[in-house]
Amino acid sequence: HPLDNHTLPAAPVTPYNFPALVFGVVLIVIITGGNVLVCLSVYLEKALKTTTNYFIVSLAFADLLLAVLVLPLFVYAEFQGGVWTLNMLMCDCLMTMDVMLCTASIFNLCAISVDRFIAVSIPLNYNRKHVDHRQVILLSATWLLALAVASPVIFGINNVPNRDPTECKLEDNNYVVYSSVCSFFIPCPIMLLLYFGVFRGLQRWEESRKTKLRSSIEACRKLQHAAVATALPPLAGTIPGPLPMPLPRIIERDLAQSRLDDTDDYMQQEIPYPRQYRENSVPTVTFSQQQQKKRAKINNRERKAMRVLPVVVGCFLFCWTPFFVVHTTRAVCLTCDIPPSLMSTVTWLGYVNSALNPIIYTIFNAEFKKFFKKCFHCC
Repeated sequence: HPLDNHTLPAAPVTPYNFPALVFGVVLIVIITGGNVLVCLSVYLEKALKTTTNYFIVSLAFADLLLAVLVLPLFVYAEFQGGVWTLNMLMCDCLMTMDVMLCTASIFNLCAISVDRFIAVSIPLNYNRKHVDHRQVILLSATWLLALAVASPVIFGINNVPNRDPTECKLEDNNYVVYSSVCSFFIPCPIMLLLYFGVFRGLQRWEESRKTKLRSSIEACRKLQHAAVATALPPLAGTIPGPLPMPLPRIIERDLAQSRLDDTDDYMQQEIPYPRQYRENSVPTVTFSQQQQKKRAKINNRERKAMRVLPVVVGCFLFCWTPFFVVHTTRAVCLTCDIPPSLMSTVTWLGYVNSALNPIIYTIFNAEFKKFFKKCFHCC
């Protein structure tokens, strides 16, 4: 029939998805620009050259590679209505890079949690300024393990019989389950447990420091009262004032750290100290106090970095958990009808995570925020 001849050619035609193209291009620009700024900030700013930030650079590098190597082909396929029009070798390369970079992202977050746990648990053996051999091994292991998880795809596991050339996806269901378990379902609980240990350690450290400060101030008050009772003359070199003797060096150190580390007002109310303590300091303490201020700032910066990392982890779990749950369900439950639109939505949500990390650093980290503002002012 002429009617049949007229309608048959129209069947395979799929409309172009222009919203996906626009959103994809914007997402690529945001991911590329944001993560390049993160890498540049750590490279150029001396204040940002901390061990934690080197791990963050590794995470940003994984997101950057995702924007350059994976997203353009994914956006092209989405623009074509989800139909793959390139050859199967290109599809296998895309799947390999996708699995590897997604795995590298979560392994980098896991490595950061391991690094933070070591910094809190055994701080005396932790190098804060330079990456030592233990941290180099940790960084290298994240990328090597990610490559190991993704390598079966490039070695031909995707070449199954009766493969649909118009669809680019992981074909072997056993591999889908294996890669999901290795990339997500094992590292995430480990990472959450490590962060729980990190914050318990930080809490104990804060309580110990506050107790030490209280006992130091109490000891100084007893010393003051004893000196007043015995009417000792003031020591040479002190500034005239109501206190007959200078504040001991350990109290100066603790008060310096308290003033720099504690940003909450309740600490000042809970542990008041007389103004005369500062006014009656021995001049020779000044150099020691400046050195302590420098060390206290480093500790404070690290603690701020620890506060932002759970936000990064939370966003990662929010963005990638739906993808891995849907992805694994489709592989395990062959009779389940999972619409392509749902697969596309959870995949886009996973990729959005790569754009969120630089924004999170900008909002929650003062040093990153300062560098970003400087860059935008220059532009």
